[in-house]
Amino acid sequence: MSLIKQLWLTIATLLLLAFVGSLLIGVSSSRHYIEQEIEIKNNDNANALALSMSQMEKDPVILELLLAAQFDTGHYRHIELRDAAGDIIEQRTAGEYIDDVPDWFVNLVRFDVPAGHAVVQDGWQQYGTLELESQHSFAYRSLWRSTLELAGWFALAGVASLLLANWIVSTIRRPLRNVVSQAQAIGQRRFTTASEPRTRELREVVQAMNQLSLAVRQMLGQESDKLDQLRRRMQHDPVTDTLTRAPFLDQLQAHLKSEKDDASGTLALVRVARLAELNQQLGHAATDALLARLARRLEQIARAHGHGTVGRLNGSDFGVILPRHHDLEAIGEALKQQLEALNGEQEISPSLPSALRQYSQGERQAELLASLDGALASAEARGENGQEIVDQPASNVLFTRHDEWRQALGDALRQGVLLAHYPVLDAQGQLIHHEVPSRLRLKGEWRPAGVFLPWVSRLAMAPTLDLAVVSAAIADVESSDKAVAINLSAESLNDGHFVGELLSRVSAHHGIADRLWFELPQSVAMQQPQALKTLCHALLGLGCRVGLEHVGTQFGKIEGLQDLGLSFMKIDGALSQEIESRSDQQSLLRGMATLAHSLGIIAIAEGVESQAAAKALFELGLDGVTGPGIRHREGSGGNGPWRHT
Repeated sequence: MSLIKQLWLTIATLLLLAFVGSLLIGVSSSRHYIEQEIEIKNNDNANALALSMSQMEKDPVILELLLAAQFDTGHYRHIELRDAAGDIIEQRTAGEYIDDVPDWFVNLVRFDVPAGHAVVQDGWQQYGTLELESQHSFAYRSLWRSTLELAGWFALAGVASLLLANWIVSTIRRPLRNVVSQAQAIGQRRFTTASEPRTRELREVVQAMNQLSLAVRQMLGQESDKLDQLRRRMQHDPVTDTLTRAPFLDQLQAHLKSEKDDASGTLALVRVARLAELNQQLGHAATDALLARLARRLEQIARAHGHGTVGRLNGSDFGVILPRHHDLEAIGEALKQQLEALNGEQEISPSLPSALRQYSQGERQAELLASLDGALASAEARGENGQEIVDQPASNVLFTRHDEWRQALGDALRQGVLLAHYPVLDAQGQLIHHEVPSRLRLKGEWRPAGVFLPWVSRLAMAPTLDLAVVSAAIADVESSDKAVAINLSAESLNDGHFVGELLSRVSAHHGIADRLWFELPQSVAMQQPQALKTLCHALLGLGCRVGLEHVGTQFGKIEGLQDLGLSFMKIDGALSQEIESRSDQQSLLRGMATLAHSLGIIAIAEGVESQAAAKALFELGLDGVTGPGIRHREGSGGNGPWRHT
C-alpha cells in the first residue's frame, strides 16, 4: 500500500473514531441526563398528587376524577393508586407515542427510569400508595433530534477536515511526485532540477536530488568537453580550425553513399594561389591569419546553406560540402562575394580561384575530385578570383523543371512507397531493427531516396512523404513483427499537422509502438532542440524510441542533450571509414560511445563496410552496426553480424 493511501486511511479512521466516540458519549450523556430529569419529575409529581389526595375527602368518585384529570393533562404513561393492603383502587395506563423515531434507536437508548412513589394519608392513617410514571415519548424525540444535529455537525466537520486533508496531502504529494519524476529522469539519463518545497524534510530530499542531478550533469559536461578537445586535436587543422583532409574526404564519401537527402548537393574547392610567395611577402603569422580569415568566410557560406562542412585539403586548398543545395549559380555568386570581401581586407590581395560542381549518390569520389581539380586549375589560369562551374551530365538528371518534379513526385506518392530493408545488428548478430529508407517509382524505376529527397525538400513535400513512409512502416511491422527505424525530416518537425497526424497514427497502433524507432538528423537537435524534445517525450510516452542519425563529432555540444530523452544515436559513416587502422578515430569513437552510454543512449555505427570494421567498432564499445558490409540471416545467432546471405 502506498504512503498516500496509508495517510488517507489514517485520516479517515481518526475521523470515524472521533465521530463514533463523540456520538456515543453525547448520546450516553444526554440519556443519563434525561433519565435523571424524568426520575425527579416522577417523584415530584407523585408527591404533589399524593399531597392533594391526602387533603381531600376519600370519596372513590372524587379520587377517580382527580386521577383522570391529572393523567389527561400531565403526559403520563402510568398512574396507579393502591390501598394499604395493596389492592388497586384506581389505575390509568397509556402507550408510548414514538412513531417518528426509528425503533432501532429506541431499543438502543431505552430509558430505565424508576416510577415515582408517594403515600396518601387519611388523617393520621395511611390511606394508600400512589405510583406514577411519566411519558417518555418526548424524551426519545428530543434525544433523536439532538443526535441528528450532532451527526450533521460532524458530517460538516468531516467534509471540511477531508478538504483540508486533501490540500495537505496534495501539498505533500507534489514534491514527492517531483522527486520520483526526477529520480526516473536520472535513471533515463536526463538530469533535471526540481523546485524546493516549504516542508523542511521534503526540502532536504529535493535539495539532495538536485545536487545529485547537477553533479552528474557537470560530470557529463566535463566528459563532453574532453571529447570535443580530443576531436579538435585529431580532426581539425590547428591554423584554420577546419577539418583536415582525411575527415573531410570521409564526410564526402559518406554523402556519396548515403540513402538520405544529403546524398546530393554541391562541392566547392577554393585555392590560395601562390601560397609560398604570399608567405614570403606577408610572413608566416600574417599568412596564417589570412588562411584563418578565409576559413571563417567559407564557414559563413556553410552556415548560410544549412550545416555544410569546410575542410583544408592541403596547404593552399579548401573544400566546402553543401548537402541538399544544387543552385550552382547562386552558391557561386555568394562564394565570389565572400572572397572579394576578404580581398578588400588585405593590403596584398591574394588570388582565390574557385570551382563548383554538383555531387550525387553513387559517384566515385576520385572522379568527382579529379573533375574539380581540373576546373580549379582552369579558374586559377583565368586570373584573380576566377571561378569555374562544372556542369553535371544530363544523363544524371531525371527532370529539369520544378513542375515536372512536382507532378512526378505526386504521381509516385499516389502509387505508394516501397521500403528498403537494411539490418542494424548487435555484437551477437541479433537484429536490433531494420532501417527502411523509402523508394519512389520515377520514370519506370524504383529510385533511392538520395535521388528525389532534395526535390521533396525543395518542393515542401517532406511531411507528405514522411506520413506515407510511417504508414508503410506500420504495415511492415504488423506483417513481419520486426522493429523498423523510420527517418523523419527536419521540415516535417516544423509542421504541426504532421506531428499531430504522426502521434494519432502511432496511438492507433499502440500494440506495435515498441517496434517503431524514429530517427532525425543531428542538425535538428542543433537547430530545434525544444521541438525535438517535445516530439521525443510524446513518442516515448507512446512506447516508441527516438534517436539521431548522422551524428558527428559535435554530439556532446547539443544543447540540453541530457533532457531530450533520446534512445539511440547513429554515428556518421564518415567516422567509421577504415576504423580498424586509424587509432585517432578509434579514440574519438570510444569517447562518443562512453558519453552516449552515460546518457543511456544506444550507440550505432553507420556505413560499416567490412567484418574487420564491425569487430573494431564493437571492441570500442558501440552497441550496433549497419552499412553495406552488414547482412543478416535469420537464425544466424552468434555467428556474427557480418554474415552474408
